[in-house]
Amino acid sequence: MSDSQGSRPNEERGERAQRSRFGGPQGERREGSGPPGDRREGGRDVGRDGDRPRGRRPGGGGGRFSPRRKVCQFCVDNVQHVDYKDLGRLRRHIGERGKIEPRRKLGTCAKHQRSLTVAVKRARYIGLLPFTNSGPRS
Repeated sequence: MSDSQGSRPNEERGERAQRSRFGGPQGERREGSGPPGDRREGGRDVGRDGDRPRGRRPGGGGGRFSPRRKVCQFCVDNVQHVDYKDLGRLRRHIGERGKIEPRRKLGTCAKHQRSLTVAVKRARYIGLLPFTNSGPRS
């Protein structure tokens, strides 16, 4: 038999067997045929506790990434150039080990991050900021 005539018995009678793209039979899912924790009520997904739908929480948040976009504090305060003598502002951008925090953590824009880096280095050189933390030595 050739492929054009149909190699399956159902195809010879003019019926095509419904098959999924993975090769198994395709059909309606029966009640309770899903994974153990999967329940559907009235066409909506319900979590294991059964009281609220799965997915995003109504109040938002709870995910790995923050939903709000971080904003550059220098742009908000309309600072053109970061001053090395403004220690309060510089200390916010330095971690507990004395390192300059990255842009992705604090949301500083690229322009102000470059200016901040120069200002921190100047303040360190003059002695206004420490190069490292003054923790216990071992």
